[in-house]
Amino acid sequence: MLYELIAIVRPGSLKEVKEIAKNAGVQVLRSGGVVRGYTNWGTFTLPKPTTKHQARYSEGWHFIMRFDASGPVQAAVRRTLSLDPRMIRFSVVKLGDKLEEINDVPGNVNWNSTKMLLSDSLNLRGSFRSRDLNESTILGSPIRRTPS
Repeated sequence: MLYELIAIVRPGSLKEVKEIAKNAGVQVLRSGGVVRGYTNWGTFTLPKPTTKHQARYSEGWHFIMRFDASGPVQAAVRRTLSLDPRMIRFSVVKLGDKLEEINDVPGNVNWNSTKMLLSDSLNLRGSFRSRDLNESTILGSPIRRTPS
């Protein structure tokens, strides 16, 4: 099965990020899996400040690792990353399990350079701010349109 590990490491040295990525990759390789590739996205601001291991973070170093492995290996990688105090957040996504689904998936993940605003996807004119969302809009009332 093909998986994608999306990891956010505490900001600081690139050496720590490389060590975490290497440890995850070695764990996959020792279990008979294949690492397809790594992508380093650098440091970004987190959507909201996060507390992890009694420290508060507002930004983190993002990297992605694509790998082929069995389910238990993926669970072991998750367990190892959850115990590492340098990790802020991570997620493992299954991209597919049949050869037809995964044979064209590259090892690297490019940043999406096209910027699509939420207001564009909702066909709204004018500005759209997060404060425009309130309980009534989430529960089904139409989103308030701002005059253009």
